[in-house]
Amino acid sequence: MAKKLYIKTYGCQMNVYDTVRMTDVLAPLGYKTVDSPDAADMVILNTCHIREKASEKVFSELGQLRRLKEKRESDGDRMLIGVAGCVAQAEGEEILRRAKQVDMVFGPQTYHRLPEMVTKALGNTSGRGISDTDFPVESKFDFLPEESQTHGPSAFLSVQEGCDKFCTFCVVPYTRGAEFSRPVTAIVDEAKRLVANGTREVTLLGQNVNGYHGEGADGKTWRLGRLLRELAEVDGIERLRYVTSHPNDMDDELIDTHRDLSELMPYLHLPIQSGSDRVLEMMNRKHTGDEYRRVIDKLRDACPELALSSDFIVGFPGESDRDFADTLRLVTDVNYAQAYSFKYSPRPGTPAASIDAQVPEDVKSTRLAMLQELLNAQQMAFNQSMIGKTLSVLIERKGREVGQLGGRSPYMQSVFVQAPERLMGQIVDVKIETAKPNSLTGSVVTGDFGVFDAHNMEHAKAAMEGRI
Repeated sequence: MAKKLYIKTYGCQMNVYDTVRMTDVLAPLGYKTVDSPDAADMVILNTCHIREKASEKVFSELGQLRRLKEKRESDGDRMLIGVAGCVAQAEGEEILRRAKQVDMVFGPQTYHRLPEMVTKALGNTSGRGISDTDFPVESKFDFLPEESQTHGPSAFLSVQEGCDKFCTFCVVPYTRGAEFSRPVTAIVDEAKRLVANGTREVTLLGQNVNGYHGEGADGKTWRLGRLLRELAEVDGIERLRYVTSHPNDMDDELIDTHRDLSELMPYLHLPIQSGSDRVLEMMNRKHTGDEYRRVIDKLRDACPELALSSDFIVGFPGESDRDFADTLRLVTDVNYAQAYSFKYSPRPGTPAASIDAQVPEDVKSTRLAMLQELLNAQQMAFNQSMIGKTLSVLIERKGREVGQLGGRSPYMQSVFVQAPERLMGQIVDVKIETAKPNSLTGSVVTGDFGVFDAHNMEHAKAAMEGRI
């Protein structure tokens, strides 16, 4: 009988990718994924350390799993509990000390060794879980099996991992390690396998993805722009995206790729975190607000229809009212289609956590509300500007309403339409009719029947089936 595996994924797209690859690693041991931990033979929490109180949330989840494990074992069943990801990397020993029910703790760079860990855990009688949070010399990508499951019309592909930037608020260099870029041939091979399984849109992932510097087919070092052009040549790839980028690595070759490559979607997530030069220096971002603006100007010259997204931290230690005003000014100057904003919260082990000038919580809350009001207004205005336009949409999921399908526009907006399920996985033209803060709705435009709507869908279906 197949063994049941449940993985709960927190945080970033890289964790989503890692979760999929963990299932691939465990498949030869007979594990099949399930949607609930209740009857699982193994439960893994794939954790993220970016959000506030991340470790407390993990321990809360582990408390619930302890009760489930005790019940399972009282019925004579064995259940393994594993903690993976960045919280495991940063706080592995603390997890094993506080949560005796945990059988395995392993970091983002060692999950390719899961089969060995599972074997050890099943035979472990020490009363203490096993830990594997080293940064191995070998790359995990050299040991991962080929993908064992279909990803759907849109898929993630990890090309770069780790970060050498050492922003003072960030734990990534300590949990993911130094920057590593996969060879081009390995990336292209994985992309071809994704396409063979039905993928049409590939999003390249990296903690600092535009810092990519992998070995090319010619033996030379390729940057991200060259890699994107190579992937665009893969038959079946119709859309390309990449995330997350750093302004300092947005080189001219990559900017030109936004001008030249039709497969590269006109949407870019380019975090700045603050509009204040003083705060940016304290964050160790190594660029100024005006340098960021100049990068944006070059990108928009290359691709005038480019939509931009960003990340912002408010209330960084020492942030003054003037610093915050600089952030609002930058947001106004750039005009974002979407953005993520958070209150600063200390991460243990990061330099910013030890700065004395912490901003009071009520001040952070007030500033965040002001920033989000501006960002939300920009996002709503951008979405409303789509009304009446026809956008290409990759249909990839069912909507909440009967007969409704959903997908993504080139600008990463969620778009919902009333359409037949045969369009699942297809890229279709949609005329946008309404705009909400977080989504658009419209009608599918077809070559033969005009617009799919509630009145002519049945007529179109009958014509396709030869009934009229």
